[in-house]
Amino acid sequence: MTSTAIIQLFVFLLAGFVGFQTISRIPPLLHTPLMAATNAISGISLVASLVLAGADQSVLSTVLGTIAVGCATANVVGGFLITDRMLAMFKPAPLEAKEQPSS
Repeated sequence: MTSTAIIQLFVFLLAGFVGFQTISRIPPLLHTPLMAATNAISGISLVASLVLAGADQSVLSTVLGTIAVGCATANVVGGFLITDRMLAMFKPAPLEAKEQPSS
């Protein structure tokens, strides 16, 4: 394993740890805005993975790019579904129509 690969692995693990610590300390009230920001970042990674998949550098880069497109797409769609569900919790309950007396 080269020193560059070890440094990249270290940065990846450190980013995962910092991300987990940051997310776990966010109050529930801020989860909806955080999800919106996360969806924006996932959209950027989706565009980058599309560029990687279409670059035609090698078969490996195309396969990894295609896998990245699938993962990023699932992340964006899932994020929007969760955000929609969270926002639905803040909508007032619909008023039920008053029952009409039958004659």
